[in-house]
Amino acid sequence: MENLLSKINNPTDLRKLPENQLPQLAKELRDFIIDIVSKKEGHLGASLGVVELTIALHYVFNTPEDLLVWDVGHQAYGHKILTERRDIFHTNRELNGISGFPKRSESIYDTFGVGHSSTSISAALGMALASQLKGEVDKQHIAVIGDASIASGMAFEGLNHAGVTDANLLVILNDNAIGIDPSIGALKDYLTAVKEGKNPKQNNIIKSLNFDYSGPIDGHDLPKLISELERLKSVKGPKFLHVITTKGKGLQLAEEDQVKYHAPGKFDAETGKIHPKDESHLPPKFQDVFGHTLVELAKQNEKIIGITPAMPTGSSMTYMMEAFPKRAFDVGIAEQHAVTLAAGMATQGMVVFCNIYSTFLQRAYDQVIHDVALQNLPVIFCLDRAGLVGEDGATHHGVFDIAYLNCIPNMIIAAPKDEIELRNIMFTASEGLNHPIAIRYPRGRGENLNWEQPFEKMEIGKIRELQKGNKVAVLSTGTIGDNVTKVLTEVENSALFSHYHFPFIKPLDIDAVKSIINSHDHIITIEDGVITGGFGEQICAIIATNNLNKSIINLGIPDSFIEHGTVFELQQLCKIDVNHLKQLFNTYSDV
Repeated sequence: MENLLSKINNPTDLRKLPENQLPQLAKELRDFIIDIVSKKEGHLGASLGVVELTIALHYVFNTPEDLLVWDVGHQAYGHKILTERRDIFHTNRELNGISGFPKRSESIYDTFGVGHSSTSISAALGMALASQLKGEVDKQHIAVIGDASIASGMAFEGLNHAGVTDANLLVILNDNAIGIDPSIGALKDYLTAVKEGKNPKQNNIIKSLNFDYSGPIDGHDLPKLISELERLKSVKGPKFLHVITTKGKGLQLAEEDQVKYHAPGKFDAETGKIHPKDESHLPPKFQDVFGHTLVELAKQNEKIIGITPAMPTGSSMTYMMEAFPKRAFDVGIAEQHAVTLAAGMATQGMVVFCNIYSTFLQRAYDQVIHDVALQNLPVIFCLDRAGLVGEDGATHHGVFDIAYLNCIPNMIIAAPKDEIELRNIMFTASEGLNHPIAIRYPRGRGENLNWEQPFEKMEIGKIRELQKGNKVAVLSTGTIGDNVTKVLTEVENSALFSHYHFPFIKPLDIDAVKSIINSHDHIITIEDGVITGGFGEQICAIIATNNLNKSIINLGIPDSFIEHGTVFELQQLCKIDVNHLKQLFNTYSDV
């Protein structure tokens, strides 16, 4: 049988195929995705679930003139392959390769850069209203959003506005009842009832918002999809198509375990079996240290609560949910709600651990300031995936948290060096701080096998001296300090260097910092976060304010968005890896 996908370079080629050949193309596209992702890793299940929908959209609509927006972008692999990136798809998520998410600078078919959820409706509506103003009356604007993402407040804001416009907007709900973890909430229950035919037509939420609603239809039935999309092209005003799909469609194990196969790592393309890893000899992931420690603390204190916005598996909040199901809450993709929910619980004396990925806490910044810090409520923010996260790239790096939290009064910022310190900071926070605290820790594994040590209370703001020298003081915060430790065991002039670890970025012990500065000729700061507004600039401010007149070098993330690659490669780009530090430290041999 002739291979069709190899001849499809763009949607123009796709539209030349007769409709009866599209099921064959769907199988080839699905196999292509499975083959590449099985070797290269990436987000699998979401893209497999929308293969037919992707083909139908590009077949019916005149992309890129018609504007197609994918929410989040986990599901956009098929889109990328059909839009001039088939032959480079194997570089997906690699350094200098294509991004794992839609990206405007990468392709004219990527109309809006995504990576965080629930933005598609607002973006597509903005495009549609702009087209109206420009007189482009025939241009189509399509937003594809999942059932987990549409439950977010921002998606509802977009729907609310669109419903009082006559914009040429089509919202497609890709309903598979799962995001990364299973969808939750009343809206999910409503959509399930709609799928099962239980809700009367007059009780349709979407129709009540003035959308022309159609569906639900089978998202794997290409003729039905194409017929309905063709019909909707001529319908004026805001439209809503409810499509039912199966995440992981076409790979049996991915259909059966949709959470694991969201991003399964390397696996056998034929069977779907994930290649086994012997991890028994490895240190734990920081997320698991958090999860197990939270359960340990919750056993000792019945007031401890866990909250996460749609990331129970990724954050290991699942351990708390299994051990104490009534004291752990997955609130869905709703970071703002998660923060203010935590604040409300804190007013009633609960000890609330609110676990949010560093990059996603950005979405609840106002709530952190007004609902938590302004009221000085002791919410414990656990910022998973802080620092460089690797292949997910610029939308997911947690490099801004130090800078954006540093300016907030009442906020304590902690950055443990290892798993043991993470446990101890969590324990210290649970004992009562009378202030909010943000504990930042990285994606990936720590360094210690023997990490389950008895809890020790930590002194807020205290600096740890890891090595004593007399010429150069290296000031590090968080796990990036491991790179400094490794270098100091290798360089010949190690005795010149002092190494100080700052478990707490805020508050700083100003007198202790001044003493360190005064007792050394040169200062180097290093952090796994942006330099602008970060830890190093705080040290610069102390030097300037106190007229200490010492040379200082700030190392960290430069003032630019860092793209995708391995963490090691990205550390090299930012010159905070072991080799660059070694080169820098060797320049001090004659001080």
